[in-house]
Amino acid sequence: MSLSPKALEAAHLIDRLDRLARAGEQEGRLNPVQWEALRYLARANRFSRKPAALADYLVSTRGTVSRTLASLEGKGYVARKPDARDRRSVDFALTRKGSKTLTRDPLLVLARNIEQATGGDATGLLDELRQTLRNAIARNQGRAFGACHTCRHFRAHVRRLTRTPHHCSLLDEPLSEADSRAICAEQEPTPA
Repeated sequence: MSLSPKALEAAHLIDRLDRLARAGEQEGRLNPVQWEALRYLARANRFSRKPAALADYLVSTRGTVSRTLASLEGKGYVARKPDARDRRSVDFALTRKGSKTLTRDPLLVLARNIEQATGGDATGLLDELRQTLRNAIARNQGRAFGACHTCRHFRAHVRRLTRTPHHCSLLDEPLSEADSRAICAEQEPTPA
């Protein structure tokens, strides 16, 4: 199957945008993988802040992720704590320093460029990029890591008058509104 010239050009543009966005990551105290780890932890729900989930998300080895998290912990960007459900496992969370660092994330420059190029409405671009990502994940037999509220296991508004109005039927856990917007390692897209 031959590619259309426009599809190939779009792939080159995405690659170039990625490189330009990543250029800002070379400045400062963090390397590109450390930036990715911070971004992931900021977006991941409480069930997905484990080294194995981060390794799957980054399509990296567990050893590389372990070293990355140890370095971030040593620099004060993340904190390790025992998993509340399985004490043999650990979770990681951003510290205040990690959260503050993300306010200077070089990827925000690319987001501003997208906002300018789309006139503030990136809906069409998002739909096309999401479909492209779904295709790439399927081709590579990867995990979706989508938002909870788009998962087939998500149950909305099952607990009306509580702080955790939603529920995950896979993990049998309550979900807050913030949880429902976070990405999850267990996410399975709702069938179309």
